Amino acid sequence: MAYRAPVADYRFLFDHVVGLEAVRDTARYAEATPDLTDAILAEAGRLCDEVLAPLQRAGDLHPARLENGVVRTSPGFAEGYRAIAEGGWIGMAARPEAGGMGLPMTIATAVNEMMAGACLSLQLNPLMSQGQIEALENHADAKMQALYLPKLISGVWCGTMNLTEPQAGSDVGALRTRAEPNDDGSYAITGQKIYITWGDNDFSENVCHLVLARLPDAAPGTRGISLFMVPKYLPDADGNPGGANSLRVVSLEHKLGMHGSPTAVMEYDGATGWLVGAPHKGMAAMFTMMNNARLGVGMQGVGVAEAALQHAVAYALDRRQGRTPIEGGRGTIIDHPDVRRTLIAMRAEVFAARAIGLACAAAIDMAHATGEDDWQARAALLTPIAKAHGTDIGIEVAQAGIQVHGGMGFIEETGAAQFLRDVRVTAIYEGTNGIQAMDLVGRKMMDGGEAAFRLLEEIEKQAEAARARFPQMAGATWAAAETLREATELLISQDMTDRFAGAVPFLRAFARVLGAHYHLRAAMAEDTAGKRTELARFFIKRILPEHASLLAQLREGAAGLYALAPEDLSA
Repeated sequence: MAYRAPVADYRFLFDHVVGLEAVRDTARYAEATPDLTDAILAEAGRLCDEVLAPLQRAGDLHPARLENGVVRTSPGFAEGYRAIAEGGWIGMAARPEAGGMGLPMTIATAVNEMMAGACLSLQLNPLMSQGQIEALENHADAKMQALYLPKLISGVWCGTMNLTEPQAGSDVGALRTRAEPNDDGSYAITGQKIYITWGDNDFSENVCHLVLARLPDAAPGTRGISLFMVPKYLPDADGNPGGANSLRVVSLEHKLGMHGSPTAVMEYDGATGWLVGAPHKGMAAMFTMMNNARLGVGMQGVGVAEAALQHAVAYALDRRQGRTPIEGGRGTIIDHPDVRRTLIAMRAEVFAARAIGLACAAAIDMAHATGEDDWQARAALLTPIAKAHGTDIGIEVAQAGIQVHGGMGFIEETGAAQFLRDVRVTAIYEGTNGIQAMDLVGRKMMDGGEAAFRLLEEIEKQAEAARARFPQMAGATWAAAETLREATELLISQDMTDRFAGAVPFLRAFARVLGAHYHLRAAMAEDTAGKRTELARFFIKRILPEHASLLAQLREGAAGLYALAPEDLSA
């Protein structure tokens, strides 16, 4: 089945669920009118359906490869990338002064998700550039911004992020890449980086690497890390690509999925780079890029889930097997109760995860537009939830899609397995989902839980307002929010070891309550009970109850995790 971008779902979410109207009411985003939003969604949907989706299988069957030091990309990817760049989609949320559209992150997030659903391997390229653009907007000096931003926003140049080294994965502070000052104000960068997404390509004029490295006087750990711009080709006096820099792609990784996206081992041998931001403050600049990417990665999970769901529904509508309980027993497998349950669950999960991601994006927009601390705190709280839950749901929905296909799901030619292989890494990169959960219960609770409690108050207030129309759904949502409030109060009284032990179930429980909240809001937007109401009823009655067992794990703390010695786990 051909992928179809979920434009109608986004229109509904914007209008009724995630608060885009409030974003439009700010001076910064006043030009993002409903008519403009509809036009953007329609055009982005066309790009995804007609240009990007046909590249999905090509990237899997004909992976990117390294030939004599040159990366050769999958068939059609160069043309697909040009369509993205020429349409202005890379610079959607970038500042207009450098050629960006200046659109709300909420709208950019929707477009990015649709592109990820159409062809995840290719969408990763502009996502990396978007993160780099935001990092440069916030941390680079005016000269660097003037040189790099217009090229990145237009897509003439591409951007990457270089953090990880063989001995420094999640522990970024262990990195060893060196930066030695040159006489002209530049730096000589030496070291090796791994897992560099789209470390090179054969369709952009230049590839701009943001590289974390240590200056000679650097302190140990993350406090001694600086950030450098290290381009593949050194810009000449006119800002055009000149001589080759002293860097190279050593190899491309052989991966479970996302074969069309080259993941490189990069070597820097005295490569010329320029400092981004202040010395030893590289992590602050890189976190700007990473936080942008974390929301984007969460929505990659949602996008793949949407594509896997569409694929499964199309198969279930066509496949006949056994006597069904309706249609006189002659229906397709979609009429079997368990298949119907599975597909409805997939749709309900996609809606909830999508709404969480868009609510996070809207909070980011409100923080940018108003400068208010409460919105900044809301965005910070929702980011790890959007990233971890969006990618978890991407994996689970892709897995369910294979199951709907039965034996044919295990056959590569159907394309069902590719969704699971592609999406699996999203729970790992840009900070593993375990680290996202630790961030939620650690750094994001340093305010004593105030941001979480404000959000829970909103959920309970909406549930109270919905009681007259939907007493059971509203009551269940209110009760779940109150249980989560009590668990949060317990959480902030625990030491960090106990918090971390229950971090993953706490994050998922929070996502379950948020999902019920947004589903209930969607049901309230319908004049009469319809598709949205029935989806809400399914989610709240069948999926929301999971929150209770998740929070029971939180209450157990860490003690039981250390009752078994490591050697007890090996045999």
